[in-house]
Amino acid sequence: MIHKVRVDLQPRILELELDENLAPKTVRSIIDLLPITVPIHVWGEEIYTDPIPVKVSSENSKDVVDLYDVAYWPPGNAICLFFGPTPMGTKDEIKPYSPVNVIGKIKETDKNLLKNIKDGTKVRFY
Repeated sequence: MIHKVRVDLQPRILELELDENLAPKTVRSIIDLLPITVPIHVWGEEIYTDPIPVKVSSENSKDVVDLYDVAYWPPGNAICLFFGPTPMGTKDEIKPYSPVNVIGKIKETDKNLLKNIKDGTKVRFY
């Protein structure tokens, strides 16, 4: 099942699609938690949240992800949005700090919107 989730980045709304077929326990845990407002942080071309009250272990984890993947990072209890290379990867590689559970895709593909996010901004997932 596909779940449409929005992220309020004020003034813009980012649309995500979370897919239960990718990591059913992880997606269900996040959907059941929504709505949530949480600070976000920037690491290379990745945005990740402060820890959220979801504790799910590795579920089909990947150590390299695709452009615009949405993931859950088990060690940090964080939602991650990948929109380009990270400091851990090579030039054209999107490598999380450690393996993540890929749970969906970012549907909005305006990289400028994501690049202009300030570290510590509070956003609402709903």
